[in-house]
Amino acid sequence: MNVAYFLRRLGAAPPTLVAISVVIFAILALAPGDPFGEFATNGALSPEVRDRLRESLGLNDPLPVRYLKWATAFLRGDMGYSFVSRVPVAELIAQRLPATLAVVGIAYGLSVAIAVPLGTLSALKRHTWIDRAITTISFIGFSLPTFFTGILAILLFSVKLRWLPFIYDSTLEVRDLGSLWAQIRQSILPIGVLTAFQCASLLRFTRAAVLEQLSRDYVRTARAKGLLPWTIVNRHILRNALIPVVTLVALDVPTVLTGALVTEQVFRVPGIGSLLIDSIQRSDTPVVMAIAFIYAIAIVLFNLLADLVYGWLDPRVQYR
Repeated sequence: MNVAYFLRRLGAAPPTLVAISVVIFAILALAPGDPFGEFATNGALSPEVRDRLRESLGLNDPLPVRYLKWATAFLRGDMGYSFVSRVPVAELIAQRLPATLAVVGIAYGLSVAIAVPLGTLSALKRHTWIDRAITTISFIGFSLPTFFTGILAILLFSVKLRWLPFIYDSTLEVRDLGSLWAQIRQSILPIGVLTAFQCASLLRFTRAAVLEQLSRDYVRTARAKGLLPWTIVNRHILRNALIPVVTLVALDVPTVLTGALVTEQVFRVPGIGSLLIDSIQRSDTPVVMAIAFIYAIAIVLFNLLADLVYGWLDPRVQYR
């Protein structure tokens, strides 16, 4: 890879993140809602006390001053304190991140591991019953929203058959085989619902990318040279077909850090997604700002990583 190109991309990341942070901060600061709205009906808190609270949190400062204070603190690793719980934002995120990674992270890893082989197989077996079966299943999985499949899975496997729990127990600690099995059982439904939806999208994308490569001249040349079908697929077709798939994955992976908003709400998974929804509803700006900016950082970094993978998959890619 061209080192100069990499350094240019790396140098463009900080200004990009600064611009994103300004936009996010301005939107949240100007959005309707008051973090002290819950105290408005509390007779024990006088208007003077509420004003002192706002002053102590810096909410009465001009918007540029508030942004500079937040940015300086964030660079030091201080994300501020939650307006609602008065707990450090970094601590709140650290508490919720393991549940998100255990559910959303595993689901996305499974979806990639399933979608790429099945999408490739569907393209290679085009217009056969295998292709029609895989395509039909992927269309069904992509068409059904996660809140619908989640509720359907709860009604079938939890209410009707009583095989699996439908509420995620966040207090469960894995200490022995019994608690490990309980953790696996309560994770099956949310992981299964997320995997089905994400796998369907990736599968269709992979199939289209492989089909595009099958008609290329280099594939016909490789077949004319007598190369084995597996060699043609593995060493030639996939290396080119995965370039657009890598782009999609690079944009999707950061969502693992922010959680699956709908699925976490349906199954009561105490992850980053549910924390974000609760914080938005309560106008807890520091928490929303931290999660949104962490997502932006992940997007920038994974796009840079995708550029590195492009050169590894296809040495013909030129960086200028």
